[in-house]
Parts: sequence; C-alpha cells; structure tokens
Amino acid sequence: MVFQSLDDARNYVLSNDEDYFIKDELIRGVSFTVFKNGPKLVPDILNLCLNHKEKDFLVFDEERYSFGEFHELTCQIAYLLIDEYNIRPGDRVAILMKNSPEFPLIFMALASIGAVAVCLNSWWTAAELEYGFMDSEPKLVFTDEQRLEKIRGFLPKLGLKTVLCRHRDSSKSDEFWSAVLAIEQNQLPKIDIDQDSDFAVMYTSGSTGHPKGVVMTHRGAISTLMSWHFGLRVLDAMGLGPVPYTDKNGKPFQPCQLVSVPFFHVSGTHGGVLLALWSGTKLVIMKKWDPPEAVRLMESEKVSRFGGVPTMAAEIIEEAKKVGAKLDSIRLIDTGGANRPADQAKEMADFIPHVLTGTSYGMTETNALGIAIRGKEYLENPKVTGRLIAPLAEMRIVDEFDVDVAVGEVGELVLKSAANMRCYLNKDIETSEVLKNGWLYTGDLAKIDENQLITLVDRKKNIIIRGGENISAQEVQTAILEHPDVVEAAVFSVPNERLGEIVGACVYCKKTSHENESSLQDFLKSSLAAYKIPEHIWIKNKPLPRVASEKIDVEALKKEYS
Repeated sequence: MVFQSLDDARNYVLSNDEDYFIKDELIRGVSFTVFKNGPKLVPDILNLCLNHKEKDFLVFDEERYSFGEFHELTCQIAYLLIDEYNIRPGDRVAILMKNSPEFPLIFMALASIGAVAVCLNSWWTAAELEYGFMDSEPKLVFTDEQRLEKIRGFLPKLGLKTVLCRHRDSSKSDEFWSAVLAIEQNQLPKIDIDQDSDFAVMYTSGSTGHPKGVVMTHRGAISTLMSWHFGLRVLDAMGLGPVPYTDKNGKPFQPCQLVSVPFFHVSGTHGGVLLALWSGTKLVIMKKWDPPEAVRLMESEKVSRFGGVPTMAAEIIEEAKKVGAKLDSIRLIDTGGANRPADQAKEMADFIPHVLTGTSYGMTETNALGIAIRGKEYLENPKVTGRLIAPLAEMRIVDEFDVDVAVGEVGELVLKSAANMRCYLNKDIETSEVLKNGWLYTGDLAKIDENQLITLVDRKKNIIIRGGENISAQEVQTAILEHPDVVEAAVFSVPNERLGEIVGACVYCKKTSHENESSLQDFLKSSLAAYKIPEHIWIKNKPLPRVASEKIDVEALKKEYS
C-alpha cells in the first residue's frame, strides 16, 4: 500500500507498526509523548548490533572491526572501567580525542555501565579544555597524544587521571589496548540503569561566552533515534524511500556511512555511531576532511550515506566530477549546521539522480531531533528548513510575550519532546531560561507556512555557525577585549560561500596603539581555538557606533563590513 498523503502515511504506521506505537508518560513531572516499545537504553542498541555480527562496522585506515568484535571489545572496556578505574553509575568520564575507533568503543562502554560520557571538543585550546574539565569534573579522561600535550599543564592541579589511547602517528597505545585485551568478556555487566538517567554531556557554545554542558538522558537519545527510524518508515509507506542497496548487477551491498564530522558532536554520536549500530551500517572514519580521499573511500567502500555541512557535500560533487567518479552506491546525502546554497541540491540531484538528498536542523539540546526535509519536496523547496520530525515532537512559534504567531509570521521556535536535554550542567539559571514545562526555547527565529514547512530566518542568540561549528560572539569579544590596546570590540558573522559564515570583528584601539589585523589575530591564538579567531578584523580610529540604549550597534557594523 502506497500513500499519497503524509498524514495518512504517518497515521498508518502509528496504527499498524507496533514498533512505533506511542503513549503519554510523565517525565520529571511533565507529560510527554513517548514510544511504547523498542529499546529503552543506549546499551540496548549495542546489543542490537549482534544482528549484524559478521559484517564490518568500523573502518579506520587499515583497521577493520566487525560488529561482533566491536561488541566484545565494548564488553571488555566496560569491565576495565569497573575493575581497573572504579567507575560506577553516574560517574563522569571524559573522552578527548580526534575521531578513532576508541571513541565509539569507550562511549558505548560508559553507557553500558550507567556512567556518563563527557564528550569534549578536541579542537579547543588548553584554556578552553581546562574550563571544560573544571565544569564537568570527570573522574578519568581517555585521550590521544596531541590532546594530552594540550592538557598536561593543568592535570596536576585537577588531580585527573589520563589513559592514552592513540599516539601522534595514529598508532594504538599499549597503555589502553593491552589492558583491554587482557580481559576476557563477551557479555555486558548486569547493571540496573534508569532510562531517564544521564548518559552523556556535550558542550555547546552560548551567548554567555563560556560553553554550556548539555546533559542528555538515555530516553532522550533513544527518542531521537526512534523518531528518525519512524521518518524513514513513513517515507517507505509513501514510496519515497532510498533506492534499494543493490549494485548495477542487482547484488545487495551493506549500507555504509562516511564519517567526517567529529564524534564529540551529536551528529557524530547519534547520527553516526548509534544509528549505525542499530541499522547494520558500516562506518568509515576519516582522520580529517579531504575531498579527494572522501571520494576515493566512497568508491572503494561503497559508501551509501554521507552527512556533513553543505560545503562538504559541494566539494564531494566537485571532486567526483573532476576524477570521473560516478558515486553509484550513494543513496542519502544530508546536510545541516549551516545554510545551504539553493542551487547546490539541484546540482547534486542532477549529478546523482538516485540520491535522496535533504537538509536538517537539530540542536545538542534536543539530542539532534528537530526539523528535516528530503527528496522531491526538498528540491521543490530548497530554501525551507523542513518539517517537524514526527511523532513525538511538538512545536510553537511565539512572540516576545510567548503568544503563538500567525502562519507566515516570524517568532521564536519552541520545541517540546522527550528528546530534549535534562538541563545545562551546573547552570540552573540558564536552564530555567530556555527549558520551561518541557518546552525548549531555541533562540532561533522561524516561520511556518500553510503546508507546515518551517523556515529558519535568524537567530536571537548571537551565535556564529562556521562550517557547522557554533562560535559564541561574546566569547570571542571577551578574548579581544583582553588586549591592553583594545578599547571596544564588536564580533559578528560574515557571510562566506564555503563555510556559510566566518567570524568578523571591528575594534577601536587606543590612539597610541600600533596593532593591526595580523597582530591581533596572533594575540588571540593563546586563548581561542583557531576556528574561532576572526578571519577579518577591521580597526577603527574612533569609537564604535551605538544605539539609543548605548549598546554597540552591531547590526550597523555588520551591514558595513559584510
């Protein structure tokens, strides 16, 4: 049976597929719509991977791990955490490393024993990392050699134990692997875990300057994954799902995803690791983004899914055309994290007619659940953000008085679902400002049309999204103002064709100053990660313009220099 109506397809799946039956349930005193059946905990997903035991799961350079091997290694690490490091349910353990097999292994092992993975940004400077460690207070950190060198200076002060997993040349560390392989276990420890208990903390930039730790629960992550599966099931019911995973000779091949986004983001853990474990998808891990290497891997590993910022998708198509690659195995290409040029989707569809391309919006605070659009509807509406992902999520678009705005009018996007975060770590005031009776006030301005298509139009929060990375303008401004010659500073986004947005700044220095753009950028290297440093700094010889409230007129500067 093929449905023409989206509502009819959704109602059919909700009524006839018991995997997606729903009910109402109280969570922390608030009523939410939840799934009645299916996995309850993140480690339940790990056990599902045994359905694909012999297939490849992780590919990293010359290393390959099957689903069965991954499951066994995770069990071994779980016992190592308990027996060697005395990690117990609720304990926080940091993971600080570039993408490698150890990240998903440790991430899943921590979830399986009820501990909480603190996923720290591996791009941060030493100062930023010190803040992250002090804020999250982990008992232990798993890291690689490059990151260990960054944090070595403040480790004694924090009394933090480290475990080295990878050397600078990406080879395995005996410190970690010898201990793991010495354990003989192929079953997870039997530990009682509440589905509403914490399972991870991930950091997101905020308007206060310091990153905020988003506290996620097991139920939150599962709610997102189940909602994504529901969406694919609905597409199938409408005859709009991906082309079957068979080659030109009709031979089936394993779904495969190229991983180019960091595992310390929800797009890496939820859209990568957890979704792949559940669906039997092979993950091919790239050390760093490189379009020629990405295309080579897509061809050699039969990659069927790719997700990343729009720039990456465009570079893949450009490189494939250059080398004559057909990308026959590709079925899904999703982008997010930055605005996508309207003509990019059409170019992709013309080059790979069988691809189901789309875009999505989600937040760390929502476990990545949010808005999405794919396929023909997306190609016909390339400027919209998409539809609210069903069936758990609810949405409102409200004015400054929390009153729903009319169709077509702009207001703040507010989301409610069981996927929403529990809180911001150690930040009760900030939590209460954005989380009210289960509703998350996103700070993003949006509008909805009569067809329920949502378009994001701006951000209330002063966040710059550079190639998918959130950067707090306030944090950058604070760092600039630490320079003794700087009197005033304003930081804002500057449009960029490749990255969507880059960081720009306008500063007013003392009249005796000899600082220039280059010297100010050098000054910021000690306090900000490289991607946060303004790529353009305009130095004014008079005070910056102000509005009536005496605040710096950032919008005027943005118009002048953008």
